[in-house]
Amino acid sequence: MTLLKPNKGLLLVAKPSIIGDVSFNRSVILLAEHTTENGSVGFILNKPLDYTLKDFIPEINSELPVYNGGPVEQDNLYFIHKIPELIPGSVEISQGIFWGGDFKAITKLLTDDKLTQTQIRFFLGYSGWSTQQLSQELELNSWVVTPNDYKNKIIGNTNDNLWKEKMLELGGSYKLWSNAPQNPSYN
Repeated sequence: MTLLKPNKGLLLVAKPSIIGDVSFNRSVILLAEHTTENGSVGFILNKPLDYTLKDFIPEINSELPVYNGGPVEQDNLYFIHKIPELIPGSVEISQGIFWGGDFKAITKLLTDDKLTQTQIRFFLGYSGWSTQQLSQELELNSWVVTPNDYKNKIIGNTNDNLWKEKMLELGGSYKLWSNAPQNPSYN
């Protein structure tokens, strides 16, 4: 297996070694930014919350789900999407995935019922690492960096088994971990 270095657009897959970590246990994170000067930012893709967008913004009557993006700034809403032509000010992460943009445009699209779960994903909070922090966590075997083979279809991927899928793709001893209980004390 070729070891990839972190870069925006790639996925971070939590290794089984971080099982006790409440925030990142069995997480798959899309890296939205990674620089040696400023650190890294990403969003957990496989941890939906029991909330929809209208729970946070009542004036927008939208049933779109909201995901736990990570433990940083959990009082803020973030989003990734694949429709930059409809959301000005977006920044491309990679492979047709965009981050941020004009929220007024999103509000209008949601009010007009023109956005679907396959086009946009909302997160409460984000995952962040200071300069060199992610490199240190990689050295401690907390994460494995993998390509995003889903490209921009990852936005609409609501597969609850995303972590398990990635473990199976990694093969070897990771295959064994793919079927381990989420809480080892249940074994």
